[in-house]
Amino acid sequence: MRRRQGVVLTVLGAALVGCGVQPTGVIDAGEPASGLTRGMRLYFASDTGLRAVPLLDRDIRELGAALKLLAQGPTAAERREGLTTLVHAPGGYSVTGDGTRVTVELDGPYWSEAGDRATGQLVCTLAGFQSVREADVRADDVEVTIRPGEGPVLGPLGCAEFLDR
Repeated sequence: MRRRQGVVLTVLGAALVGCGVQPTGVIDAGEPASGLTRGMRLYFASDTGLRAVPLLDRDIRELGAALKLLAQGPTAAERREGLTTLVHAPGGYSVTGDGTRVTVELDGPYWSEAGDRATGQLVCTLAGFQSVREADVRADDVEVTIRPGEGPVLGPLGCAEFLDR
């Protein structure tokens, strides 16, 4: 019996000590993942660019509601983290989406420029919401066009051009 126990302990010890996996140093895996993530998120402005904030407690499917939430701005806790909104609540607007296309129709002029963070907030938020609404649409493929009541049409614009800054 003792001999059997000795053999078992020897085998277990050898298995634990000599499993063949050698220690390695730190392995560089490259840059962290970037781009749009799937799910309902509002994109707010920060000192370092745009930052996505997930909407965990809401199930919003209307694109117009996403724009309204974006204009309301971040919560108090999110503001303490340095987030803000640069999007102004438009007087009258409609937002429609079909596949990879989203169009924002404004009654009045657009409050910002094509390449600024406010437009990035709008484009990235709407692209993310559209991908949730249409299961087979990737957020990276959505293009947003802004049609003001007066002034030039902006777009189509993709979110990636605002996240790469």
